[in-house]
Amino acid sequence: MKHGIQLLTGLAGAAAIAPACSGPKAQKPNIVIIYTDDMGIGDVSFLNDGWTRTPHIDRLAGEGIVMTQYYSAAPVSSPSRVGITTGMYPLQWGINTFLQGRAGNARAEQLDFLDAAAPSMARFLQEGGYHTAHIGKWHMGGGRDVDDAPAITRYGFDEYLSTWESPDPDPLITGNPGWIWSNEDSVKRWNRTAYFVDKTLDFLARHKGEPCFVNLWPDDVHDPWVQGPEVQDARDTWTTRPNFEQVLAEYDRQIGRFMQGLADLGLDENTIVVFTSDNGPSPSFKQIRTNGRRGVKNSLYEGGINMPFAVRWPAKIKPGQVDTTTVMCAIDLVPTLCAMAGVKLPASYQSSGEDMSKALTGKPITRKKDLMWDFGRNAEGFNFPPGPNRSPHLAIRRGNMKLLMNADGTSVELYDLSVDPDETTDIAGDNPQTVSQLSESLLQWWDTRKTRDPR
Repeated sequence: MKHGIQLLTGLAGAAAIAPACSGPKAQKPNIVIIYTDDMGIGDVSFLNDGWTRTPHIDRLAGEGIVMTQYYSAAPVSSPSRVGITTGMYPLQWGINTFLQGRAGNARAEQLDFLDAAAPSMARFLQEGGYHTAHIGKWHMGGGRDVDDAPAITRYGFDEYLSTWESPDPDPLITGNPGWIWSNEDSVKRWNRTAYFVDKTLDFLARHKGEPCFVNLWPDDVHDPWVQGPEVQDARDTWTTRPNFEQVLAEYDRQIGRFMQGLADLGLDENTIVVFTSDNGPSPSFKQIRTNGRRGVKNSLYEGGINMPFAVRWPAKIKPGQVDTTTVMCAIDLVPTLCAMAGVKLPASYQSSGEDMSKALTGKPITRKKDLMWDFGRNAEGFNFPPGPNRSPHLAIRRGNMKLLMNADGTSVELYDLSVDPDETTDIAGDNPQTVSQLSESLLQWWDTRKTRDPR
């Protein structure tokens, strides 16, 4: 981690040559959330030790602020996306693992899709005068045999383009409607991120001069890693490190192309660009993709939920900042980004998160609320990962203390993240009072979960 922060500071020094806080103030900022799929905190070179390079993403980060203690709302796709969309815990909307077919969802004790009545960042911004678009992976309902999922427009999006795991996938990237990608796709697997970037820039260009909100949610760097036609049938290479490194390099180039496109449109100064990931990596290549942290995708240890996170907004955010103290989560982004956009939230809305806008503009904040996670619940929804990366299915963080446990009271673990971020030393036995307090709060929260309706 130290190497990454040193690298970031070097990059930011170049960025700081230009004025940091100039630009339009009257017009509301555009907002783009780049929600990378399955990217570990060690995949970006502004945070890792140099095992791979992401120069374009590094530049984005160096021109804004990096939060090193940022968390996803869940360690897998669907509940993570519910958290960032609603600003509420996925537990409150009955989604606890990846959405699949109806039978699998029932066995995992979850609903088939996010309720269209749920709060939505896009809807709040739309009602505040924004043009809104979702471009890329959805995975909050639809696909497989779930044919009654709400249309994406019902969540507050004016336009959308989505992949197979959605209610209305783009036919150009779903040539075979039975799976996430195929050789029959008109837009090939290795060109998908470029396609999403093109569509995002087109949307912004068509609404230039008006405030826009875009979910740019690629399905890179999720495997299979198919970097060109020569490997599209070489299945044995699809989850290998050489393939991953090439896919990551292309993804980085496309992020750079998006940022250049913003500049070419004259929009980069007053556009808030959020760069992060939905959950940790799989595979981790012996934890190199988590900077050595315990945990991977589908785990509540740090490697599964502590994500790379950077925000760039030259009109308001000075470059070269690194906040190592503010504890932030995806559920904070609804109140935070709406505050930064000057959009008032409905009086009836109750976010699980907090407004962290001051932290994103350079003033660290001490978190008031606990952070909590629920994942999997049973063997159907949580039968992985194996070995030491497999965590209990509940977790809570209060200050620097993080407790994990199962709802039945088993597998209680406690870690002090200020001295043990890799979660190697369980101190539960030495801290019975802390265990009692945290477990009581966690189980009370667990009792508020939304459950699947009887059928």
